[in-house]
This record gives sequence, C-alpha cells and structure tokens, in this order.
Amino acid sequence: MTKAQLITNIAKEARVSKSMAESVINSFTAAVKNALKKDDKLTLSGFGTFSLGRRKARIGRNPKTGEELKIPARKVARFKAGKLLRNVVK
Repeated sequence: MTKAQLITNIAKEARVSKSMAESVINSFTAAVKNALKKDDKLTLSGFGTFSLGRRKARIGRNPKTGEELKIPARKVARFKAGKLLRNVVK
C-alpha cells in the first residue's frame, strides 16, 4: 500500500477529506520521527512499538572484489508488533 492509497483509505473510513487524512498521516510520521530522534520510544497499545536500536561496528566484504570494509556503528529504527497486530497477521 502506498501513502496515497493509505490516505484514500483513511479518508474513506473516517469520513474526512483527503487533505485532512494526509495531515493526520504527516503528523503521525512526524511524531514517530521526533520520538526516535530523542532516543525515546512510541507505543501504540495493541498495535506495536517504534523504538531505536543500535548496530555494532563490523567488518563487511565487498562482494565484487572481496575487499574488507569497515562498517561503522549506527542507530536503526525498529518496530515490534503488538499482540493484537500479531494475532491479525497469523
């Protein structure tokens, strides 16, 4: 599903305009970004939790040349599905 399809779906289900639905989606994504930027987590009960994880630095390999590469440590966004969502997608 694309963002445009999501906006259309939300507008239809909530009986609001597409511009209002787009505003809601943009506000939600901004809230997730801001929470993760502050190294916080955002939990939606039953749906899931957005959090920040860390990957350790490691040595990788260029598949073409076989040359070793240093891959630096970094932060990654993570999502863990809640119980209700897990049960829906069983």
